[in-house]
Amino acid sequence: MLSRIQDNMRYIVLAIIAVILFVLIICPLGAIFATALFQDGKLNIAGAIDVVVQSENAQMIANSLFLGALVVIVSTLIATPLAYLFSRTRFAKYKIFDIIFMIPFMTPPFIASMGWILFMQKRGLLQQVFPMFKGSEDFFFSIAGLVIVMSLHSFPFMFTLLKNAMLNIPSSLEESAQVFGAGFGQRLRKIFFPLLTSNYAIGALLIFVKTLSEYGTPATLGVRIGFDVFTTQIHRYATVAPVHFGNAAALSSVLIGICVVMWLLQNYISNRKSYNLVSGKGSRFKFEELSKLALVVAWIYIIVTIFFSIIVPFFAIISTSLINLRGLGLALGNFTFQHYIDLFTSNSKGIGAIINSLILAVAAASICAVLGTIIVVVIRKIRPKALGTLTEGVSLLPSFLPSIVMVLGIMIFWNALYDVAPLYNTLGILVLAYVVLYLPYTIQYVTSAAGQISDSLQDAARVFGAKPLYILRRVVFPLIKPGILTAWIMTFIISFRELVTASLIAPPNVLVVSTFIVREFEQGSVSVGMAMAVICVAFTTISLTLLNKAVDKQKVAE
Repeated sequence: MLSRIQDNMRYIVLAIIAVILFVLIICPLGAIFATALFQDGKLNIAGAIDVVVQSENAQMIANSLFLGALVVIVSTLIATPLAYLFSRTRFAKYKIFDIIFMIPFMTPPFIASMGWILFMQKRGLLQQVFPMFKGSEDFFFSIAGLVIVMSLHSFPFMFTLLKNAMLNIPSSLEESAQVFGAGFGQRLRKIFFPLLTSNYAIGALLIFVKTLSEYGTPATLGVRIGFDVFTTQIHRYATVAPVHFGNAAALSSVLIGICVVMWLLQNYISNRKSYNLVSGKGSRFKFEELSKLALVVAWIYIIVTIFFSIIVPFFAIISTSLINLRGLGLALGNFTFQHYIDLFTSNSKGIGAIINSLILAVAAASICAVLGTIIVVVIRKIRPKALGTLTEGVSLLPSFLPSIVMVLGIMIFWNALYDVAPLYNTLGILVLAYVVLYLPYTIQYVTSAAGQISDSLQDAARVFGAKPLYILRRVVFPLIKPGILTAWIMTFIISFRELVTASLIAPPNVLVVSTFIVREFEQGSVSVGMAMAVICVAFTTISLTLLNKAVDKQKVAE
């Protein structure tokens, strides 16, 4: 009897969750397709096709695909040598570089892009320090510069993926080939690279989709060179008068289709090119010995990569935030902390942006933590299992789609419901959008933590008469708490610095940290904007550090 009551309660909770996910995720996606295909209440597929094949939109789609391919290629060229050095040679013992190479990936792309613009623009920081580089801005403000900046942000992902894959390749495979006379190049071509195909395909396709979905860098650098992509064009249709939600929805539908194709292609390649390299059979791992010349070249390559991916943009951001008079540039005596002081004293909009970002980030992270944990706990116990799998799949759907697509769907759907639920044009719509976008983080982290809990622990508690709520509170929750904490902090960090959502659906005259930085940068108050950028990066870095310490402390306590 008690078991039946528990099952009924689970089904009731699952039904409530299903309704919430349907409203939060499925309805906005449905609104996109409906807006794209229906005009004046009538099906008009030809109208949607006309939008896509317009010369400017056709060129934009070609730009996006071309940019995605180039970023994948350049990211691969940067990441592959690093992955080899830090997995197959003595450089693997320098674990600090794993953290260093994640800094570009953790830096908001629009902030890094602004740093590069300040560094490379005409009479920018580079030309102030080295006047002989006059004219270098012509190279940077081009498709080449855009590809380089986006690749310097994306390569850490490829580096991590390839490095972990290389660590799983036993040295015995290469040694066997060497015994049969295979040279270094032949071993790489015949053994090493084929074994990386699956992992590389995953990384390449994810970077390709991420490039198509990226808004920050195209909006700051791409717009300056007249290079439109999906995100900037969708943003323009949805925000610039006259607003064309139909056109934005049509382009969003195409972008969704491309992402789905990439996902299917990734699964196909992974299934066809996967290899079992770790088994119960013992294997010996041997580091490749580098000659003195190779060692010097390796260090130069590592230093150059760090210089361009981290030092250049952060030097530009920090130095600009300290410059008093922009006309004097990097001259001695032209540095001040006044821009930082003004942000917290005389700049009410800056303080308001920080407060708004904190409120939104705390609210979104807390709601995600509660809702995500409930979803994980319920779907793990629901029968038939297909119901739980379907619910989890819907909840994770936003993580497979570009943020701007989900936000556009939320705009269209909740704008249509304004008379019934006046959430649009309030801070509440921002919180809701953040919850939709970042709920998958909580579900993934909590699922990972819950997957390590043996059912025997709960069975033992039941044997001693523990009620379900007691088991949840005293057995399950303490064990999944690190996953919940990690998810909360990650959602908080990303929400605090999020750009595309705030730029699309923030209420009038409401600024958050990201939109404040962009506004100050575009309106000429560059030093104030960069001061806020430094605070944003420092705040998120400190938060991430505290997260790691809290998780480590939790593990020690356990």
